[in-house]
Amino acid sequence: MGLRFTLAKAAGAVSTWGLRHVAHRPAANLPGKIALKVDPVLLDELRGKCAEGSVVTVGTNGKTSTNNLLADAFVAAGRTIICNRTGANLAAGIASALLQQPAAQWGVFECDELWLAHVLPRLRSNYVLLLNLFRDQLDRCGEIDRIQTSIAGALAASPDTVLIYNADDPLCARIADTVDNRSIPFGLAESMDLAQNTVSDAQMCQKCDGMIQYRYRQYGQLGDYFCERCDFARPELAYAGRDISLGAGGVTMEVCGPAACERVRTPQPTPYAAYNLVAAYALCRETGIPTAAFQRAVEAFDPRNGRLQRYRLGSRDVLLNLAKNPTGFNQNLKIVEADRGPKMVAFFINDQVADGRDISWIWDIDFEELADRPDTVVFAGGSRAHDLAVRLKYAGIEAPVVDSIDDAFVRLGALTAADVMPADAAVYTIANYTALPPVHDALNAMEAAEALRPAASAEAPAGATAAVPAAPAGATAA
Repeated sequence: MGLRFTLAKAAGAVSTWGLRHVAHRPAANLPGKIALKVDPVLLDELRGKCAEGSVVTVGTNGKTSTNNLLADAFVAAGRTIICNRTGANLAAGIASALLQQPAAQWGVFECDELWLAHVLPRLRSNYVLLLNLFRDQLDRCGEIDRIQTSIAGALAASPDTVLIYNADDPLCARIADTVDNRSIPFGLAESMDLAQNTVSDAQMCQKCDGMIQYRYRQYGQLGDYFCERCDFARPELAYAGRDISLGAGGVTMEVCGPAACERVRTPQPTPYAAYNLVAAYALCRETGIPTAAFQRAVEAFDPRNGRLQRYRLGSRDVLLNLAKNPTGFNQNLKIVEADRGPKMVAFFINDQVADGRDISWIWDIDFEELADRPDTVVFAGGSRAHDLAVRLKYAGIEAPVVDSIDDAFVRLGALTAADVMPADAAVYTIANYTALPPVHDALNAMEAAEALRPAASAEAPAGATAAVPAAPAGATAA
């Protein structure tokens, strides 16, 4: 470790201090970006801070939640960790975490799919956890085969890394087929009996171009699949979720692994939470995390980052979540559809660099499921609010454009005053990547104001001031 490494560490430390104490901004990306400019092989030199190694979570949907759950499980088991909890998942974000946090037993990181090729050969992680692959940010990522090739290349460059992958996703299984790394498949061994949507990113077999068929399908392309022409099929599961109970109180299942079958549960009531639960369980068992510690982490898990985050504002229950592609949106809509009571639904879509400029994917979302619901009011926001309102109109939904979540609450309050909507109507807010933080900040401000208000007056949430027009160009956390 020479002069470049020393200068890179110093540059990272100075920029971290300046961002936190002078600019009062997060220091999740910029310090690592500067340090990597000074020393491009910085990650090679920093990986020694993780004495027992590292694990990296990748996939289109669920990276941040799964990574943070893993971090909590490692801590619950008494392990010390370095983790990029804020979702800064490029090389710069991982470098920032390694620079800023003290040496530990394990590194627990999430990584952008296309950046894995830059990160994994340098970290030489013990495990890569591959959750799923869906079309996402087409103008940045291109089609899925490009992402598959990139991930496979990353694994080939780190041959000792073990791949734990979602075998219910034929796109993930195909990666496992093409690499020499040891691989461990997980999935769900029974159908969750979900209503099907039309979005599937793997209709053709990537081995022979035959049609993919299903014994049962969960959502998207996930399920128990096989090719009608060749031998490509879902492999035998090393970790299998079965006896699955999915309801308003969460997901409970038995997970059977190589050593035993154990019951686990998560309070998150979504089908993709079932997959994330099995994925995290599999990695924890492979790294020696006891099930008791894992379950404690799951029960106590509170994302507090806008992912399935709940609020109680006045007499209203509010749910905020991230969705950035058709599959993620459709799973969010299933949560909304399951609530048969009166409700407000506010969608926020931006088109900044971090979101992807091309938002044609909104036409693949099953908004039609919300049509003809007289007790549901829908609003459209974000920098592409008008495009979103047009898409909703084609779905048979009139969605007025709002400037912010505060504006949506004001309009909901007016409807309540006019006896059109009840005071306890639920609120669902779904936002894409750069649209999420302003909504999250506004709801947090409302929650803080709510805590200061007398109980007798807490019938409607106090407004906040953060708005959700376009985020700044290229907006990512510093």
